[in-house]
Amino acid sequence: MDFEKARFNMVEQQIRPWDVLDAKVLDLLFAVKREDFVQPEQRDIAFADVQLPLPNGSLMLEPKVEARLVQDLDIKPTDRILEVGTGSGYVTALLARLGKEVVSVEIDPAQKARAAANLKKAGVDNVTLLDGNGIDGVPGKAPFDAILVGGSLPVVPEALKQQLAVGGRLAVIVGDEPVMRAIVVTRTGENAFGQTVSFDTVVPRLAKACALAPAAFSF
Repeated sequence: MDFEKARFNMVEQQIRPWDVLDAKVLDLLFAVKREDFVQPEQRDIAFADVQLPLPNGSLMLEPKVEARLVQDLDIKPTDRILEVGTGSGYVTALLARLGKEVVSVEIDPAQKARAAANLKKAGVDNVTLLDGNGIDGVPGKAPFDAILVGGSLPVVPEALKQQLAVGGRLAVIVGDEPVMRAIVVTRTGENAFGQTVSFDTVVPRLAKACALAPAAFSF
């Protein structure tokens, strides 16, 4: 298979039409080899416009959704980033190439180990991988300039909002099927937040998300 042609087609036919136009993000999609972050039997479909299953039963999001979430965070080279849900490590690698440091939390230790191997192969060394329920964030390493949540939640976790630095951005997909919305929450002051809607989609729930009481969240 011609991976470079498939990568080009992914960017031009899926990702650009989804308003991912930031040159830094588009360049990254060519530099970070998505086929190295999927299972060996999935390499030929690594660039398809579908969610791909991971060995633990969770899913790798569509390339266009991953790219749009990364673009929405407007990451700067000095940013410290929290990722909730490491998954394959592909989005982790994108974030790490854009920012200064990534702290990524994965609830499944075996999946975390697979992601660590993928990141090492890709030469990404500014990532700290942690075990745990990332919905609670990592208070000991806060504040963060950017936070990306790799699956959907019923609403925005207050804990993650509070771990944003002033000026920090949180990209998360919230709501219930059949319509969920990707939103960006920006901390505009010590106790002030703004919110914008980016796009509609449907993605799988994060592990443990459904068991959390809605009272623990706020829009």
